[in-house]
Amino acid sequence: MTTALVLTPGHGPGGFPVLRAAGEIDLANAHELAAAIDRIPESDTPLTVDVSAVEYLDSAGLTVLFARAHRIRLITNPLLSPLLTVSGLSQLVSVREVIDPPPN
Repeated sequence: MTTALVLTPGHGPGGFPVLRAAGEIDLANAHELAAAIDRIPESDTPLTVDVSAVEYLDSAGLTVLFARAHRIRLITNPLLSPLLTVSGLSQLVSVREVIDPPPN
């Protein structure tokens, strides 16, 4: 059974925009991630997409992130870091890994 995707927009400590994702990102819901990112206006500060509570990310989710690489930075977890490296996404966006992701 898959874990539902939960997307929570907000702001970081410095007031910069943050989109927090938790659960699984796959073909069935990648369009939700795309829409959530696209709803946040572009600015001089990259949008931080926090996927540290994401348990699964497939190629559909990666495609969404690649298409928006010009405007995002990522916070990830040890599970997803190798995927971001092998896919080449970590070469295009700033990636920060957290060891203890927030609880879902």
